[in-house]
Amino acid sequence: MTPLASARSSRGMVTSPHTVATQCGVAVLAQGGNAIEAAIATVMALCVTYPHFCGLGGDAFLLVSDAKGKVQTLSGIGQAAADVRGYRGALPLRGPRSALTSAGAVDALGQALAISQTEWAGGKRWGELLAPAIALARDGFDISASERFWLDFRLADAATLPDIYPHYLHAGRVPPAGFVRKQPALARTLETLAARGPRDFYEGALAQTLAAGLRAAGSPLTAKDLALTRARNEPPLCVPYRGGELLAHQPPTQGLTTLQIMGLLERFDLAAIPHGSADHYHLLVEAVKLAFLDRNRYVADADFASVPVDRLLSPAHLDAGAQTIRMGQALPWPHAYQHGDTVYVGAADARGNSVSLLATVYFDWGSGVRVGDTGMLWHNRGAAFSLDPAHPNVLAPGKRPFHTLNPGMYRKDGRVQLLYGTQGADGQPQTLAAVLTRLIDYGMDPMAALAAPRFLLGKTFSDSTDSLKLEDAVPAEVVTELRQRGHAISLIAASNPLMGHPGAIAIDPVTGHMTGAHDPRSDGLAAGL
Repeated sequence: MTPLASARSSRGMVTSPHTVATQCGVAVLAQGGNAIEAAIATVMALCVTYPHFCGLGGDAFLLVSDAKGKVQTLSGIGQAAADVRGYRGALPLRGPRSALTSAGAVDALGQALAISQTEWAGGKRWGELLAPAIALARDGFDISASERFWLDFRLADAATLPDIYPHYLHAGRVPPAGFVRKQPALARTLETLAARGPRDFYEGALAQTLAAGLRAAGSPLTAKDLALTRARNEPPLCVPYRGGELLAHQPPTQGLTTLQIMGLLERFDLAAIPHGSADHYHLLVEAVKLAFLDRNRYVADADFASVPVDRLLSPAHLDAGAQTIRMGQALPWPHAYQHGDTVYVGAADARGNSVSLLATVYFDWGSGVRVGDTGMLWHNRGAAFSLDPAHPNVLAPGKRPFHTLNPGMYRKDGRVQLLYGTQGADGQPQTLAAVLTRLIDYGMDPMAALAAPRFLLGKTFSDSTDSLKLEDAVPAEVVTELRQRGHAISLIAASNPLMGHPGAIAIDPVTGHMTGAHDPRSDGLAAGL
């Protein structure tokens, strides 16, 4: 069997979890478009081809860097409805009452296009970039293995997703491989959005249609809530790593958490630790635990809660944390797990511009609610709130929920050298720690870094224990050693789709040559011109 290989190009590259979506982005680059324009075309195609993980009715996050290394972050987070009375006991995870936050993805993409047009001399129009997605929704595409997996995975819970199974099954069953999925209602919505522009989603006729559909379904969201939705353009957080710096979004994302993990690892000589050894896995897991403790205590919407970002990323705090790690003994782990699914898109062009993007509907299939006759699913990110008044992420009107999403960049000497991100909720920082140490510390090729065995700490969709999940491709002697150190190990099948779907693009700082890949556990592809 021929081993999987990374894509290579000097003219431009896109990576995403769906082959057709990646090809949509590459086509934009081939037409002279820039990285932002390619990323928008790609993620809009994913809103059609990956409806279980991505959609217009969700949130999105972008880091965009120009050729000079100027990085901006766009946080497209929908805020809680103005009226959240009546939420008591436990927050609903599915259904109309879980659709309690507006959707920020479309505004984030609209703001990204404005950056393209005003700062990057981009020439592509909004409607032009949506055209491939419209064609896919109208004319159809071969259903992905990932969609089939998640339809089958949730089939036993079909009663909790009444808007999903009547629309996404075929003759009452999970569609077979090769089934052509058509979404005419979604095509019409995309056509409207293409013609009227991104703010029509929030303030125009489309917004009125969405508000009416949400109201009819039983969501607390109103037209006014939609109109108030704005993505935020903020400077990135950063932490030093191996002579460069890793960049991420501000809270309420867990970008801070990924940076803490990597900041802790910076204090260890990984070059002296063999890749894939028990020491390597142990160190990664212990750093994850320490960062997650801080995350669960502090990370929330900084407009509503005090988030001590500077202290948590300070050398003193990271030094102190690193000193508590015991290489021979695992820290116990009985802590809460955050669910979530999403898609990663990376794009780079020949001019030196780049984009790292994540978009999400939170759980697979989001809230499970299709909004009116739009063909759109609405997300359930509001389920990430707490109803505990003492919790930093307690539900409040107009508040933005905690977000697991954290795409990233690695910049060195003022030039972006890595784009990276992953699907996987709590697994995101864990997967990124594994991938980044492989790329930066061990000098691995992107495909090799993504394909290598990974771990996942805590509960998952298929395992309710707080064990450390390891893919069974991890050598038996490593598993034995980790157990001896106190890790409660559960082995899962190699190349498991539950382990997240990261993508990465490495950019040579001298030649500009790009090497990229998407996780072979996904339906994805990195492709270049």
